[in-house]
Amino acid sequence: MKDKLNKIEEEALQAASVITTEVEMQQVRARYLGRKGEITMVMKGMGQLSSEERPLVGALANEVKDRLEEAFDVRQDALRQELMQQNLASERLDVTLPGRKLGRGYKHPITKVTEEIVAIFAALGFGVVEGPEIEKDFYNFEALNIPKDHPARDMQDTFYVSEEVVLRTHTSPVQIRTMLKQKPPLRVIAPGTVYRRDSDVTHSPMFHQIEGFLVDRKVTFGDLKGILTTFITEFFGQNVDVRFRPSFFPFTEPSAEVDIQCVICGGSGCRVCGQTGWLEILGSGMIDPEVFKSVDYDPVVYSGFAFGMGIERIAMLKYGVNDLRLFFENDLRFLKQF
Repeated sequence: MKDKLNKIEEEALQAASVITTEVEMQQVRARYLGRKGEITMVMKGMGQLSSEERPLVGALANEVKDRLEEAFDVRQDALRQELMQQNLASERLDVTLPGRKLGRGYKHPITKVTEEIVAIFAALGFGVVEGPEIEKDFYNFEALNIPKDHPARDMQDTFYVSEEVVLRTHTSPVQIRTMLKQKPPLRVIAPGTVYRRDSDVTHSPMFHQIEGFLVDRKVTFGDLKGILTTFITEFFGQNVDVRFRPSFFPFTEPSAEVDIQCVICGGSGCRVCGQTGWLEILGSGMIDPEVFKSVDYDPVVYSGFAFGMGIERIAMLKYGVNDLRLFFENDLRFLKQF
């Protein structure tokens, strides 16, 4: 039995000396020291020995096992060092090479236009207020002088969540919410996302608007024209002509559409402006007294104006974009131009 143990130790050390990978190391370790390994088999056969031989063979078996474990550990550490040296030799890093530049992100054109519009009105004393996109019918319609049987509701193409809850069709509900919380004077601008059932090259079911309103004593239509003309010249340039056309909105009276000289043809007439030389950019008007009654403002004491514009339309005119859907397709070739 002693000779057998010595022979096993000699064979195991020889096998360990020629292995080249950790996988082979694990296989050799299992072969000699595993639960079914050769040392274990020897120790299981000790029951056949005499009582005098058994402790001697047992002590020798443990000594052989300890020596093999130590030899295997040394060889495994050597294999790991050899592998690390090979990796260092084959995977060299030249620290003098220039680093790889990370791609830079840019603001979306809608974001850029929104920030520019807000900055212009902020310079005119307007504060920024936001409101919920899922809105009650009262704020979106009724308080704005659009009762349930009003034909203007058909113009909105509304997404209804329930009979009394909608996805807001404009940012005008922010006007109602603000006036219910605060007393005049007010000078507020409200950018945000709105929703309507419409989709083509110039319309999207989700788009962005900016609502603005001013309420104080003795506010006139002349104040409205002055504020909007200042905004347009700041945004589009001093040489752009502006005109106000009579229109109708349930929440303003009188109401006006605001046109600018076509930025594509300079007013000479083209396909974009329908040969008229003018482009509509926003709607506006004096706040209807019925709206003031909904928020407990005295229409005899206070007056005010409101206006609203679609940011996508403004961005299309500013950048010469001919299809609104380009803003939402996330094509990097398009976005990188901004």
